[in-house]
Amino acid sequence: MVNLLRHYSINQQIKIVMAKTIVQKVVFKNTTPKVLYALYMDEKKHTMIAGAPCKISAKEGAKYSVHGGYISGKNLQLVKDKLIVQTWRAVDWDKSEVDSTFIINLEEKGKDVVLHAIHANVPDKYAASVAKGWTGHYWNPWKQHLAGKIITRPQM
Repeated sequence: MVNLLRHYSINQQIKIVMAKTIVQKVVFKNTTPKVLYALYMDEKKHTMIAGAPCKISAKEGAKYSVHGGYISGKNLQLVKDKLIVQTWRAVDWDKSEVDSTFIINLEEKGKDVVLHAIHANVPDKYAASVAKGWTGHYWNPWKQHLAGKIITRPQM
């Protein structure tokens, strides 16, 4: 994770908040970018993977909520089967925290796909949990689903 420094004025005082950038690279064997893109952007597939209600659309500018509304944001840029850029925030973040930015880039490598995930501007106190959450609630369940296995995920 990379540290970023944010500051903003509150009642003429400067408040300094540390933020982190989470960078993850995950290889998915014997699949295509189209399949992975659909697991994230298709509402029914996203709900099945997450194991909780999700409302998501593959339209730029559309708002989304996942994990029963625990996470919400907006699609900023979408390139079908290649790129997802979203704002992202959790309900338990302080109101003074700005939304983070989440990016997925899908890179085809022969029969495999390399997923590059960058999650920027994550409040420091949540960064470790968010990083762990991507693996436990998304990347591992995706791999289990693609292998035809029962999906297991950590409790929210």
